[in-house]
Amino acid sequence: MHPLISQLLNDDSVSEIMVNGPSQVYVEREGKLQLLTEKFQSEAEITAIIAEILRPFGKQVSPNYPYADARMPDGSRVNVVIPPVAVSGPMITIRKFSGTFLDANSLAANNSANPQMIAFLKLCVQARKNIIVSGGTGSGKTTLLNMLSSYIPESERILTIEDTAELKLQQIHWGRLETKSAGADGQGVVSIRQLLINALRMRPDRIVIGECRGGEALDMLQAMNTGHDGSLTTVHANSPRDCIKRLEVMALMAGYDLPVRAIREQIASAVNIVAQTARLGDGSRKIIAISEITGMEGDTITIAPIFEYKQTGQDASGATGNFCATKTIPTFLQQAKAKGLDVDMKLFQ
Repeated sequence: MHPLISQLLNDDSVSEIMVNGPSQVYVEREGKLQLLTEKFQSEAEITAIIAEILRPFGKQVSPNYPYADARMPDGSRVNVVIPPVAVSGPMITIRKFSGTFLDANSLAANNSANPQMIAFLKLCVQARKNIIVSGGTGSGKTTLLNMLSSYIPESERILTIEDTAELKLQQIHWGRLETKSAGADGQGVVSIRQLLINALRMRPDRIVIGECRGGEALDMLQAMNTGHDGSLTTVHANSPRDCIKRLEVMALMAGYDLPVRAIREQIASAVNIVAQTARLGDGSRKIIAISEITGMEGDTITIAPIFEYKQTGQDASGATGNFCATKTIPTFLQQAKAKGLDVDMKLFQ
């Protein structure tokens, strides 16, 4: 491996590496981008690095196939793009895989959430509520999904489905499924949707999808509605309301001629909780909202905020603000009590 790439991969303070042609190398440290003084000598040098990265996976790029994805041995995700589509020269993006499992204590210590929010999310998992983690790129969705998965009982069979295997579940009875991209002949694609349909035949107690981004959203909603309650997934969206709208669009991408109201009824029935994550201007990642999907009024899905983060400003140390309960009582608490779960009403005060 090239010395500069190796150095950055071994630097624990670096979470992402971005090469934009020979003259620009950026890294992300503590949520902020930094331009390095180091540069590459030529496009040919970057092209050689790309070939070295892809070789173990039997992949290659060419003018006819100018981009590729791969997962490095340590779990880091790699995306490469070459000319002619990369106008300024070959590009490499590496999102490093963190070997450290961030538990509830770590999230609280990082001020990513308060203990009440974490306790509520734990209750939701134990009560087998269907949860969607919503947020932008790099906002901490996978980190939160990992933490939520840790609350699933050891006695349950869990299947995870991902484009790139990132989840680090703590349970023993855990089956991992990963998509497969096309080979050099353009054949052999295995999509998340195909894996999800197959997973339903594998007797899962819980299904965890790394990210819904297409027609598999409809299959996920139907699974949530037909006995696979307590399932978890992530969606790229900027707010709980946007998350619901994106689910509608993705369900339409499944290719069925369904009326929008039917899709909304599926969402309202299947999804219980939306946990919204965000990366703030100072680089910090927080759970900025936890909302319950409460049903429908007319053609509109109703959303009740349970917890919120209210930013009040920003100082030298970063964003300032408060996590607070909205004092809205979730509708499923009686059901959780009936399952023998301990419900602390002080969480919502």
